[in-house]
Amino acid sequence: MLFALICRDKPGALQIRLDTRPAHLAFLEELNAGQKLAFAGPFLDADGKPDGSLVVIEAADKAEAQALAALDPYAGAGLFDSVEVRAWNWVVNKPSA
Repeated sequence: MLFALICRDKPGALQIRLDTRPAHLAFLEELNAGQKLAFAGPFLDADGKPDGSLVVIEAADKAEAQALAALDPYAGAGLFDSVEVRAWNWVVNKPSA
């Protein structure tokens, strides 16, 4: 089952994001290698600077999705103001398996 991780950065936390980005990208690559990552990318503010993330992952249930979200180095660095975990159904333009 797919889950969308809707992550909102704390105000003024851009430097935390920049400093932690290499570890975050390595984490996403691990998820991808384990066939757990569907796609991911940052939300952008009015100035085009990242201020959150959308990460869509494969997990057995919401508890597993929450556990994976907690492993993100961004979460560990205290970047996020909030993380919403929602079940998601990819209907249109889904890549073939």
